[in-house]
Amino acid sequence: MVAEDEDLSVRVQYEPGYVLITAAGEIDFASVAGLRERMYTLAATGRPLVADLDRVSFIDAAGLGALAGAARQAAAHGASLRVVCARPGIRRLFRITGLDQAIPPAGTLGEALGMLASAAKAEAV
Repeated sequence: MVAEDEDLSVRVQYEPGYVLITAAGEIDFASVAGLRERMYTLAATGRPLVADLDRVSFIDAAGLGALAGAARQAAAHGASLRVVCARPGIRRLFRITGLDQAIPPAGTLGEALGMLASAAKAEAV
């Protein structure tokens, strides 16, 4: 399923064990509402979420806030949110804002899935 805004497209793929949300374009105050709504709805299902931001060229405070809120929503439903982003500028924003402490960005999808697996093992113990 793909939703498009002028500056942002969002694709949702249901994978075994997680939901992959791929965003492309700019995530800002003008485009974040649809993304936020979809992420919150998906987070409420209790399935782990992986947000792929590698095709995001810009993200502002509204976008970072939507990610933080989706992570809280997922946690409230027994799941988690992982973020994939190798873009240095966006990773820097995560670090500067401290969001990397709540949602550590993974460099690859494989790394994010490893984080999900590690979290699941820790919960099982």
